[in-house]
Amino acid sequence: MLSFLIRRLGQALLVIAVMIVLVFFGVNVVGDPIWMLISPEMDQEAIAKTAAALGLDKPITEQFWHFLMGILQGDFGRSFVHGEPAIQLILARMGATMELAIAALLMAIVFGLPLGLYAGLFPERKSSRAIMSGSILGFSLPTFWVGLMLIMLFAVMLGWLPASGRGQTGEFLGIHSSLFTINGWKHLALPAVNLALLKISLMIRLSRAGTREAMLMDYVKFARAKGLPQSRIIRVHVLKNILIPIITVLGLEFGSLVAFSVVTETIFSWPGMGKLLLEAIQRLDRPVIVAYIMVVVILFVIINLIVDILYSVLDPRVRLADTKG
Repeated sequence: MLSFLIRRLGQALLVIAVMIVLVFFGVNVVGDPIWMLISPEMDQEAIAKTAAALGLDKPITEQFWHFLMGILQGDFGRSFVHGEPAIQLILARMGATMELAIAALLMAIVFGLPLGLYAGLFPERKSSRAIMSGSILGFSLPTFWVGLMLIMLFAVMLGWLPASGRGQTGEFLGIHSSLFTINGWKHLALPAVNLALLKISLMIRLSRAGTREAMLMDYVKFARAKGLPQSRIIRVHVLKNILIPIITVLGLEFGSLVAFSVVTETIFSWPGMGKLLLEAIQRLDRPVIVAYIMVVVILFVIINLIVDILYSVLDPRVRLADTKG
C-alpha cells in the first residue's frame, strides 16, 4: 500500500510540474494586458513605467523564473487590476464556489442514485422509461438556457426564490458559509439545481447501467436462490459493487463542478471563482487567470489521488495490478 501511495504521489507532482509550465506560457502568449490597464492619453514613458512596475518588460524566461520561485513560496503574483495577491482573490471566492459544487454533488447523489437504481431494477416499467427520457433531456439542455428558465419561473413569475447573489452567510466552527442560513439556502437553490442537472442525469445513467449489470451476476442469482430479501440483495450485493465506478466518476465530476461553474455563476451573479475568472479574462489579468487554473489543477490532482486511494481500498485488485505493472 505504501509503494502504491508513493507512486501515485510522484505522478501527481509530475502532473503539477508539467501544468505549471503549460499554464504559464499558454496564458502569457495571449494578448498584452498593458493595453487594458493604461489610459489612451499616456505617453510612451508612462507606458514603459507601468510595464516595468508589473514586470511585463522582462524576458518571458525571467518572468517564468520569478513565477516559479513565487509558487514555491505560495505567491502567484499580484493582480494587475485589483493590486492584491492573486491567490488571495481566488481563495476569497473559493468558499462560494465550493458550497455551490457540494450542493450540486449532493443533489446528484440524493436524486440520481435512487432513480438510477429504480430504473435498473425495473427497466420495463413506464416510470423507468420516463426517468431515462428525463436523463437524456438533462444531458441535452444547455446550462445557460436552463438557468434563465429557472430564474424566469421561480424568481420572476412565482417569486419564490431570489435570482442572484449569495445571500446571508453564517459561521460554524470558524467557517463562513451560506449553507448555515435559511436565506443562504434560498439563494443557493436555483444555481445549485442548474449546476446539478447534468450530474443528476449522469448519475442516473451510471447507476442504472451498474445495476443492470450487477443483477445478471451469479452472486446476485445465488442470493436470490437462498431466499434473501430484495432490500438486502440491493444493499449488500448490488450497491457494494456499483460503488467503485460511482466513486470514481463522482470524484472527477466534483472537480468539474468546481472548474466549470463559470456559466452558472455568471447567470446567477454568484460571487465565486468562476465569475472572477471571467472578469480576469476580459481584462487580461494574467496572475488571476494563472492562479485560478493552478488552484483547479491542484484540486483535480488531489481529488484523483483520493479517488485512487478509495478505489484501492474498495478493490485491492487495483493495487495489486498497479504493483505488477
